[in-house]
Amino acid sequence: MEHNIRVLICDDHPVVRSGLRGMIQSQPDLEVVAEAAGGTEAVALASRFKPDVVLMDLRMPGMDGVTATASIKTKHPDIHVLILTTYDTDADILRALEKGATGFLLKDEREDRLFDAIRETARGKSPLAPGVASRLVERLRGDPESQVSEREIEILRLVAQGASNKEIARELHISDSTVKAHLLHIFDKLGVTDRTAAVTTALRRGIMRLDS
Repeated sequence: MEHNIRVLICDDHPVVRSGLRGMIQSQPDLEVVAEAAGGTEAVALASRFKPDVVLMDLRMPGMDGVTATASIKTKHPDIHVLILTTYDTDADILRALEKGATGFLLKDEREDRLFDAIRETARGKSPLAPGVASRLVERLRGDPESQVSEREIEILRLVAQGASNKEIARELHISDSTVKAHLLHIFDKLGVTDRTAAVTTALRRGIMRLDS
């Protein structure tokens, strides 16, 4: 007989945690083993209880859900993380999934969908909120709008070398405002919010190399 799916809830709102616990415990095959009020506590409790699934909020004081997910997956690759959040921006989705989250669900989902998503996550499948899957495929598989152009790769290489916007503009014979516009497009395409993350994400995905 298979054991119950053991769940760790991580959310900084006590009412949300209590509600999730009540719903999940209503299912005979699901069991809440612990609750965490933040990312740091979630990492510690994941190590202690070794749950099958961590229900992870994204935006919390202190360590956020993406950082906590990365830490849990590094220490315990067999633990699956299901992001449960009110936000569905592409940057959040990509950052969480790149750090090892198995799936992504919104808090306004129906109870039965949440239960099914926990079960799918425990089996290593990737439940995604409606609308998220198609956008994610576009971002990761490369519709034309999301592909980084050669000029943008040039700019990323200069950013990686520590060049400022003014230095990049001078090197490429374009205006400062054009450099800024290119960077904003790069951030959007890569689902990041700053220069360092843009470079590291581009390197990790093989969009550019620094050996040339």
